[in-house]
Amino acid sequence: MGKIENNNGDGEGDVKGSISKFPLNFWEVTVASTVVLGFLFGLLGVYLTMPASDYSFLKLPRTLQDLQILRDHLEDYTSDYTAQVLLGYCMVYIFMQTFMIPGTVFMSLLAGSLFGVFRGVALVVFNATAGASSCYFLSKVIGRPLATSLWPDKLLFFQNQVAKRRARLLNYMLFLRLTPTLPNTFINVASPIVDVPYHTFFLATSIGLIPAAYVTVRAGLALGELRSLGDLYDFNSIATLFFIGVVSVTPTLVSKNKS
Repeated sequence: MGKIENNNGDGEGDVKGSISKFPLNFWEVTVASTVVLGFLFGLLGVYLTMPASDYSFLKLPRTLQDLQILRDHLEDYTSDYTAQVLLGYCMVYIFMQTFMIPGTVFMSLLAGSLFGVFRGVALVVFNATAGASSCYFLSKVIGRPLATSLWPDKLLFFQNQVAKRRARLLNYMLFLRLTPTLPNTFINVASPIVDVPYHTFFLATSIGLIPAAYVTVRAGLALGELRSLGDLYDFNSIATLFFIGVVSVTPTLVSKNKS
């Protein structure tokens, strides 16, 4: 793919004009809409297989209180309708990841609360990787105008970093996944645009998300004791994630110094 150009000078008016208009054309909107409809029909299928009941509690949690209410209701269904709850959970999580909808941290907490640490971590890593992959391939088709419109400077920075670290790109991508250097949402959208190969993206995502998933899922076991999302990460957890991230990128830095 071509490079992201940074226009200055006389082209400033053209840049402002291109950013102000809707970045996607008709066919790109059609592709995105088709994916959305696919998820909605899947969720409808899950809903139709559930027993008749009041499902007004089913909504995306935005606060810990919302999450506790959702957990209390879903616990009654998890044992008798395990497959439906799992399928519905997976579809919602992947949908949120695909379309950059905030709140997956609540879904990770819910996994720990409903399924325990081991199954919860496996479920979160699977869904986070599947959702990131879905976002990657969707961005490969329609993402360039959207990313260029939303993050022009950040996209140029990311492209330069990927180009410089091409020889040890997996280490660099692992570092990004393990630390908050760049938002995961941005990484999912921008990676295909700056030519990060999918196998590198997949490995870095599936491995790099495990530590943070473990911290969040484990916190879900004591959901009632959480007062805010800030309680999820204490100093030791953050220091450990940064240490793992530095270790992962060390081979890249050593190789650069030798060259």
